[in-house]
Amino acid sequence: MTDPAVSVSPYWELTFDADGDVDGRERDRWLQEVRRRKVRDLIVFTHGWNSDRSAATRLFSQFFAPVPELAPAARLGYAGVVWPSMRFSDEPIPDFPRTAAAALAPAGASPLDKDTRHALLEVFPGRATMVEQITRLLDQQPDDEASLEEFGRLVRLLVEVRPQGPQTSFAADTLAEGVPESDPEMLFGDTSAVCGEFARALAGAGSGSAGAETFALPRLWDGALELLRQATYYAMKRRAGTVGERGLGPAIGRLAAVAPEVRVHLVGHSFGGRLVSFALRGLPPGVRTVKSVTLLQGAFSHYAFAARLPHDPRASGVLDGQYHRIDGPLVCCYSHFDSALGTVYPLASRMAGDDRSVVADFGIGRALGAQWGAMGHDGVQAVPGTRSFTLAEALRTRLPLSGCVNVDAASVVCRGGAPAGAHSDICHRELAQLVLAAGRVR
Repeated sequence: MTDPAVSVSPYWELTFDADGDVDGRERDRWLQEVRRRKVRDLIVFTHGWNSDRSAATRLFSQFFAPVPELAPAARLGYAGVVWPSMRFSDEPIPDFPRTAAAALAPAGASPLDKDTRHALLEVFPGRATMVEQITRLLDQQPDDEASLEEFGRLVRLLVEVRPQGPQTSFAADTLAEGVPESDPEMLFGDTSAVCGEFARALAGAGSGSAGAETFALPRLWDGALELLRQATYYAMKRRAGTVGERGLGPAIGRLAAVAPEVRVHLVGHSFGGRLVSFALRGLPPGVRTVKSVTLLQGAFSHYAFAARLPHDPRASGVLDGQYHRIDGPLVCCYSHFDSALGTVYPLASRMAGDDRSVVADFGIGRALGAQWGAMGHDGVQAVPGTRSFTLAEALRTRLPLSGCVNVDAASVVCRGGAPAGAHSDICHRELAQLVLAAGRVR
């Protein structure tokens, strides 16, 4: 049940499928062991973009490593939440080895290397034929519009599976009154137009400016890989909400029933931040055992917790008021070095249906537009009473006992190459110390 290969002990892993279901025997053993070990403070870490269990476990181990020394007297337990998510292998993680396929790919190699194709097959089981067809089109890049449209159709088929049941699809971060939620236009709009927007934006990101250049058909394929990447991320975003609300939230509720004295501290990276936030919505009524939530480069809207949006008084964040479910603070770490959230995230977010040009809205290289901002780029927005600190300030003061807290972590979250930047640069002693400070773990 515990894993001796991890840097800390006792350590457990909880594994959820895409619908938020968990292995009941694994969960029940975890509940019994947490109680038997007399754990006082349980730190639950959820990964974001990972393609397999080994990468997730390595991330958990590295992040947890400094915690025992920082809180030597605490009765700590550790849990890693594993869920079917992925990242493309060309997105490096600082201090983690790049895969051989990504590091050694020769010029002219397939845009989808072996590891990325394998990851697609893992997170979208039963779609091997679609992945093969998508790979072939990206390799060949046929010079006809019908092939590009076929590529778009295949991408839609790959990612459009929805959660079942009458609840929301967990995809939207903001909801407008009287306006039904819809899938992003990038999944159902004109493929040529969408690929053209991505190609222009990415060309602007490389040159430092984004012009109004019109690309011929061959150049539109430059945006096709980004369409696949963003459509995949959209599916992972949707899945994170499902796993959080239907899986992790109820599991914490079971723990509260079995061991009500255990203080739970949720930590989520990237879409894992969205997952632990939606877990608050899935807590059974009356459960108050979550003592802190720490978001590390959260890949969801900075308005998700807002009661009203500044640009649309009809709309609210999908998690409006959910931070009140925490018996402690919600701490949001962000960094302007995170180009995944500063540039790439709004490309897809803007394509949720707005008909304005992404290049006109953001002008790649300029500051992130307020409407489409992400938690991990500029913190929680439009929530009254939110306090803001630098990381150094947060570590030398007592954090608020409740409410939302923004922490500029750019002093340590600063390394990483294109296209994600510092998005995964989260394994730092200072951030582990911040988690302990948020939960008042001693």
